[in-house]
Amino acid sequence: MTVQRLNHVAYRCRDAQETTEFYADVLGLRLAHTIVQDRVPSTQEFAPHAHVFFELGDGSWVAFFDVSTEPHVVQETNPDWAQHLALEVDSLEILAEKQASLEAHGINVLGPVDHGFIQSIYFYDPNGHRLELAVRTVQVGDLERYAASARAEVDAWTLRKKEDLAGASTHS
Repeated sequence: MTVQRLNHVAYRCRDAQETTEFYADVLGLRLAHTIVQDRVPSTQEFAPHAHVFFELGDGSWVAFFDVSTEPHVVQETNPDWAQHLALEVDSLEILAEKQASLEAHGINVLGPVDHGFIQSIYFYDPNGHRLELAVRTVQVGDLERYAASARAEVDAWTLRKKEDLAGASTHS
């Protein structure tokens, strides 16, 4: 496989300071890098911004753009549960500790939810991004079994979706 790991995923934020306090101070991620620029490097568009990077344990990053001329960031995700950032912790004990810490900071937490291969808690960051903290609960051989059936599951889903859409258009 030529793609080795996630380098970073980037989201918008409404305030770099507030975002730093949440990701570094509440979640415990390391503030790894901040770039302040007047122009977007890829397009040269004038858009003064701070690009703030937080490091996860595997060396990958989650990053945020705070654009100086846009004080309000509207997260338009429908449904709001579909787009989220899932971060992994090492154990159920750490997951419970993180849940208690988040709740102590006044953050509403949903879960834990047992998905059969992971257990997760869900909450929102100050920008309205939905986050998931998850711990793997797979047994030996589970990941290989999941991968072996994954393509057939996608194919079956594609057929079902076509049928659902066809049924919806006849009821309109």
